[in-house]
Amino acid sequence: MEATFVELQNGLDYGDFTSVDLVTAYFQRIAEVNTQGATLRAVIETNPSALAQATELDWERQVYGKRSPLHGLPIIVKDNIATMASDGMNTTAGSYALLGSIVPGDSTVAEKLRRAGAIILGKANLSEWAHFRGNLASGWSGRGGQCTNPYYPNADPCGSSSGSGVSSAIGLAAGALGSETDGSIVCPSNQNNLVGIKPSVGLVSRSGVIPISEHQDTVGPMTRWVADAAALLTVIAGWDVRDNYTLAAPPLVPDYTTALNVNALQGARIGVPRIVFDQDNYTGNDPYVNVVFNQAIETLKGLGATIVDPADLPSALEITMSNNETIVLDTDFKIDINRYLANLVEVPTGVRTLADLILFNEQNAGLELPTNYSDQSIFIEAEATTGFNSSYYTALYDDYALGRTNGIDAALQQYNLDALIMPSPGYTTVPAAIAGYPIITVPLGFYPQNVTIQSAGPVTVYPAPGVPFGLAFLGTQFSEYKLVGYAYAYEQQTMTRLQGKPYVVPQTQLADVISGYPY
Repeated sequence: MEATFVELQNGLDYGDFTSVDLVTAYFQRIAEVNTQGATLRAVIETNPSALAQATELDWERQVYGKRSPLHGLPIIVKDNIATMASDGMNTTAGSYALLGSIVPGDSTVAEKLRRAGAIILGKANLSEWAHFRGNLASGWSGRGGQCTNPYYPNADPCGSSSGSGVSSAIGLAAGALGSETDGSIVCPSNQNNLVGIKPSVGLVSRSGVIPISEHQDTVGPMTRWVADAAALLTVIAGWDVRDNYTLAAPPLVPDYTTALNVNALQGARIGVPRIVFDQDNYTGNDPYVNVVFNQAIETLKGLGATIVDPADLPSALEITMSNNETIVLDTDFKIDINRYLANLVEVPTGVRTLADLILFNEQNAGLELPTNYSDQSIFIEAEATTGFNSSYYTALYDDYALGRTNGIDAALQQYNLDALIMPSPGYTTVPAAIAGYPIITVPLGFYPQNVTIQSAGPVTVYPAPGVPFGLAFLGTQFSEYKLVGYAYAYEQQTMTRLQGKPYVVPQTQLADVISGYPY
């Protein structure tokens, strides 16, 4: 459950086990808890080609050596990330509307994973349509059902990258990819005791990823350790002519694993924008979370950081009252999803537009609009938009001003800061989302046994005893390298992840599947 990429690679290099063994063990771990046992419903489907691909990669390792630090490692990807049809998997955003549809080919991130020698183990469940269909519980999709958190029975896994978070948290894969428009990597990483990197918009290609908004969508790693997230980010980042936003990124992708320095925080100036998370009237952040967060500040000081507290975003309160993000996302979604659907090679259901999706759901209510999961108000709201107009451009311009020039960048410059920190729960993700700026979250703590359990959906609860929460590092555009270093230094000092106690842990280990073990 805690295995790192390096540990898995060492075992593969030494011949202790093979990639076939890894795939076999992960498949058995998924089978234990996914649709039986605790029924976490983290994985929508596994890759029927994974064992054959593992066999080829084992042979290649023996003959030519490994391609990268990901060679032969099984990675779960969210079910909005396209994988070529020949694998035998669907790409559906959790919806029956796209079941059996044929994508033009691999998404760029899937293509890069394969090129690095990774094995795409399967597709993770998610909040359907990346939580952009309506007011639905996090982690629910028509195809996947209700995903739940492994740290407390029926706890909210958060979303929309719910299954990616759960899969990585309890070792159903070596690691996972999620996507984020606003909170969809950070929140499930926060609630599943993980490291999550929400990259700057443009650092990682979105080509072949079912969209919400070209202005805010991004794809990033969700792993157990910062080093693993850094290795994954190094592989998936970089220019792509199929996504012109990537052309604004730095031309050379650094090896983010070289940022892993336990002394990275020495001399760093870190700001605390308290008004974003410490105002209950605006964010409702849990007081216990803030107590643990304040303890983390002392840890950062001990690691050599100078803490500027408070270091508020000038636009913080205005962001909480703004409707700009809704205007931008609704408009972008209608245009971007219509383009995506039109470019599919085949769609057996005939769905080719957002209007078709709404109608499909109405006509297939038993599958897509069951009791307690019937809302598609965001779809309807987006369908009513009329394209790029003056209101849209004003909202987009104002969002950039609120998130960037009067927001994150203003605070960084005013206080001469290297980064900002906040607790990951709550309103933390919004300024970075509208700015298109990066966040890295790492484990911070766990709710106490006496926390008041509250409903989070028809069957889910949050907060709950033992459920994790995280610490977020934020920076300006393309500052991921620096943030990786800070997150790593904090993680290695605290090792908070190891304090977590999930109520369900798969029992299958590599020793159970290796032929002839013990030797």
